[in-house]
Amino acid sequence: MVFAAKVSEVPLWEKKVVTVEGREILLVNAKGTIYACDNECPHQWAPMAGGLVKDGERISCPRHGYHFNLKTGACTEYPEYTLKIYPTKVEGEDILVELG
Repeated sequence: MVFAAKVSEVPLWEKKVVTVEGREILLVNAKGTIYACDNECPHQWAPMAGGLVKDGERISCPRHGYHFNLKTGACTEYPEYTLKIYPTKVEGEDILVELG
């Protein structure tokens, strides 16, 4: 796992785009859980940083409103689209992301 950001940089219900080893990743703090996903929607590459977090486990694409599960990446409306999700771990104040 590699360092992505400090917990204090991603307040509750906020998002932060970070670059980790050349990849643009969106960090989301939903209900105190830190999620990490690609910052591009797999449908038409809209920046997910502009999306809304719903129910603490879903994020919607700002372009067409597709909803993606932050745990699995599954799209509610169109199962053929999957948002890339990265496992995260918080150690102290550090958010670590597994790029695998």
